[in-house]
Amino acid sequence: MGELVQTCRARIVQDEPPLRRAYIEPFAEPVLYGVHGGIAAFYKRQPERELPATLDHMIAAIGG
Repeated sequence: MGELVQTCRARIVQDEPPLRRAYIEPFAEPVLYGVHGGIAAFYKRQPERELPATLDHMIAAIGG
């Protein structure tokens, strides 16, 4: 087995849906998630503020 290089420690806080905050160690500021565009339309949401969805974050990380 290989050597462990990194462990991700994260905590997700659900605010008023669909808003969520992700606290990822060692960063003090949370990453904000919500909905926008087609995702908002699919879930029939009218967000006050459009924010990236968790899916956007995953795609950016994988494609980066």
